[in-house]
Amino acid sequence: MKQSASARAVGYLANREHSALELSRKLQKAGFDQVEIEDTIAQLQQAGLQSDERFAESFVSSRANRGYGSVRIGMELKERGVNSDIITTSLQQADIDWFALAIEVRCKRFGEHSPDDFKDRAKQQRFLQYRGFTHEQITESFNLTNNEK
Repeated sequence: MKQSASARAVGYLANREHSALELSRKLQKAGFDQVEIEDTIAQLQQAGLQSDERFAESFVSSRANRGYGSVRIGMELKERGVNSDIITTSLQQADIDWFALAIEVRCKRFGEHSPDDFKDRAKQQRFLQYRGFTHEQITESFNLTNNEK
């Protein structure tokens, strides 16, 4: 007996939060037609089982705990179909000190010492930029560790 789109979607949501776009893609892969997928997602949103706001909040927290900055997290949320207003709100409401996180990530990867030369500094900057930290956060991560010496 074939599982309904609704049952399949609830199963996905039982494992973790999903954005509407992620759910839609997974249901398409499972062979459901677009009209059924849209109806299912609308029903789940109405019942409060699927929420892009809740997904974004959870995603921001999860990625920040892994050492990623707000720029990268925002891009990843956009790729998952989350509205830019929701992304902005989620990043602002997250109780995360992005500057402190940049310092923590840099020190964890490269140690407490300041870079010895321009080449080392550039390498560390590229790493932090890849991780999604802003220029200000990266610069501050060097300034604070230099001042602590």
